[in-house]
Amino acid sequence: MKVTIKQLVQLGASSGNAVRYAGPLGEACVHYAITTPARLAMFLAQIFHESGRLRYAREIWGPTPAQRRYEGRVDLGNVHRGDGFRYRGRGLIQLTGRTNYAAIRDYLRRDLSDVPDFEADPRELELPQWAAYSAAAFWAAHDLNADADIGDFDAVTRTINPGMAGIVDRDRLWSKAKSLLGNGDYAAASSASSLRA
Repeated sequence: MKVTIKQLVQLGASSGNAVRYAGPLGEACVHYAITTPARLAMFLAQIFHESGRLRYAREIWGPTPAQRRYEGRVDLGNVHRGDGFRYRGRGLIQLTGRTNYAAIRDYLRRDLSDVPDFEADPRELELPQWAAYSAAAFWAAHDLNADADIGDFDAVTRTINPGMAGIVDRDRLWSKAKSLLGNGDYAAASSASSLRA
């Protein structure tokens, strides 16, 4: 199963952003085996929430109190002055922190050529190709296909956002994505979701 422009629009992307991202998302999903209806529905729900329906490949900066706390966070690798802002959320899954930028670069370089150095130039993660590939690589690096296969939406959400921020929107997007993508084994997924309701 491959991502289509029509599906992205039906899920809430503008037609321009659907055109911009359909190709890179399709390639990245194939590369990381996010190709079954169950995997793709869960992946799209998460990245659509994180990116504001493909509107943002860079975190909107206030700074909010939470964003101010990025500065100096050793667990994110933000050890130099200004790292909190420099390594704010980017890509369709909103990677945050110097350490995560370097890790996704290294993960992508294992089997792709011409991967930019996101640590040296964070803005590269805003380009459609790398915004899509970084999201799919994060998904693969955390083995989220396995969680998607058993319908564990909460486990996927916790991996992406440990505070479960936006769970209601993510869940709505997941339901919509499942209906758009058609046949898939959503039995386990439905029961997990209903426990939250």
